[in-house]
Amino acid sequence: MIEYKADLNGSYWEYQKIHFPDWQKFLERPYAQDGRPPVFLTREAWRNVVINPQASQPEINRILALIPEPDRHKWFRSMNSSQALAQSVFGNLALYGLLHCLIELQDDDVESLLDKVQVSFENFSMEFKVDHLGEPRPTSLDGYISGGYRVAIECKFTEAEVGTCSRPRDSNYEREYCDGNYSRKGAGRERCPLTEIGVLYWRYVPSLFKWQSNSDLSPCPLNRNYQLVRNILAIGVNADGTVSLEDGHVILIYDERNPAFQERGAGLAAYMETRAALRKPTMLRRCSWQRIIQHIRHNGFLPWLTEHLALKYGL
Repeated sequence: MIEYKADLNGSYWEYQKIHFPDWQKFLERPYAQDGRPPVFLTREAWRNVVINPQASQPEINRILALIPEPDRHKWFRSMNSSQALAQSVFGNLALYGLLHCLIELQDDDVESLLDKVQVSFENFSMEFKVDHLGEPRPTSLDGYISGGYRVAIECKFTEAEVGTCSRPRDSNYEREYCDGNYSRKGAGRERCPLTEIGVLYWRYVPSLFKWQSNSDLSPCPLNRNYQLVRNILAIGVNADGTVSLEDGHVILIYDERNPAFQERGAGLAAYMETRAALRKPTMLRRCSWQRIIQHIRHNGFLPWLTEHLALKYGL
């Protein structure tokens, strides 16, 4: 992981020299040999999104509107940001009417990446909020294609994992704290502390997965698979509480160079475990950034975008 991030940092700083030579106008600090990637100033955060150098102001506004400022992740200003990378790729495909090119792609398991979905700027959104799972903070999908058949897109880049449950990692939750096992924490208590505060995950998990909610599970299968399970629930559970295995799927997008998504990596392990537990495994699919960007490049779409992605990210 150290070597992987060091290589990326080299690309980032070369990109900075070419596109942001007056670093003090855009970045928090200049290059230093401490392993830190370039981080944009707060007022310049939008520049972390790759935008057509010839774009009009309305076009710039349209792509930036896909992820409003309040929905930006904490580290959006860092060139390591998976959210900024996702907005650069999918935002530009959406803006220029090219999302349909993804229909031709196959995922890592030679399944259709988008299956039977029809996609356009009108039915594509980013940071889409799912508000029917009883969560204090609604699940936010990195990318979402709406319609009769829905697709959720979970984007990773330099992350060391897909996304784990926070309860076993934070003792400040008191009654919501979990020891990492799906088991009763005391008399009259639920097996999952989140169930006690009205979160509906375990109401629906048995319908979509082979995991049962009426017996102890050690460790809890949602512990390290949390983010993938939330995405599956967001797609498999409808607003009226009905469940379907046939009306959508989730795509995990990752960087092939990231050790977390290679053999023995935590990200790959979470993906494999979650997919194996699904009653319909094709509800979860994976595809690398490399596969997507090579497809865009091969078809000659948005050459300025693929040039920037090659220089900035080595993709």
